[in-house]
Amino acid sequence: MDPQSPDDAEPAAQQTAAVKGRARDATRTQAAILAAARYEFTRRGFEGARIDAIAKRAKTNKRMLYHYFEHKEGLYKRVLVEAYREIRHGERQLKLDQYDPVGAVEKLVRFTFRHFLRSPWFIALLTNENLLRAKYLKTLPEMHGLHSPLVEQLRTLITRGTADGVFRKDIDPVQLYISVAALGYFYVSNNATLSVIFESDLSETDKVDAWEEHAVSMVLNHLKTKT
Repeated sequence: MDPQSPDDAEPAAQQTAAVKGRARDATRTQAAILAAARYEFTRRGFEGARIDAIAKRAKTNKRMLYHYFEHKEGLYKRVLVEAYREIRHGERQLKLDQYDPVGAVEKLVRFTFRHFLRSPWFIALLTNENLLRAKYLKTLPEMHGLHSPLVEQLRTLITRGTADGVFRKDIDPVQLYISVAALGYFYVSNNATLSVIFESDLSETDKVDAWEEHAVSMVLNHLKTKT
């Protein structure tokens, strides 16, 4: 077989570059659609969000939205999955296994609270889905794979803490995580109403920092053995 001539190689290289370019464009378009959908769903809920508004915000057309996500429900589900992937990714980045049990739990509490604080869209998305009684979340097979590693990591931390004599033996990892999440979620999601009720701006930096310390103390005091 004759070796490929330079003239033949050039069109092949151009074709490869064109394919890569289309792939990059597709990735950018999907990312733009997801960002726009997150905005609309968190502000208007599933029922209130409109495909036209999502497409306009993403600077694309409805045809591309349906091409990548099929329908509004498919897009909403993808937004949900990506929201949970984001927080799970952040938890993995903590690399909790490298710390002693007390330090690891403290880092998790602080990260969870700060994630909620930085991501009001996540609070809104979860609130909307709870109003729907987890109608769409329960259909997502990815959820088990996203949450089970976290539960096992907490179980390992509890076991290590128990072996070191610093944690109680009767701690359930799921209950522990729900408690950690609740301390952050409630403060952020109800910040406006609580500020009015208690006549104090709970969004001020000193109030936020004080709550973070309070949350850490509450969780650790619950975990630690009584001396």
